[in-house]
Amino acid sequence: MTFHDLQQRLLEELRQRVRSGAATERGLARHTGISQPHLHNVLKGKRILSIAKADAVLRRLQIDVLHLIEPEELRESSRRR
Repeated sequence: MTFHDLQQRLLEELRQRVRSGAATERGLARHTGISQPHLHNVLKGKRILSIAKADAVLRRLQIDVLHLIEPEELRESSRRR
């Protein structure tokens, strides 16, 4: 797994929250400190989140990185060690 994979999973989590109605782009932007136009472009795949912004989103939305990793991937990783 790469950082890019984790970043894509975080974006999918944010997209899912918007699709499900659990959040709006405007609300996410306000809550995470990212401008709404930038967040919109990130969610559409036109821009990327910096590491610092991704970390801030995880922290502010209380998403643990482990939430973005499938249990099977964790088991596979521990077997390789």
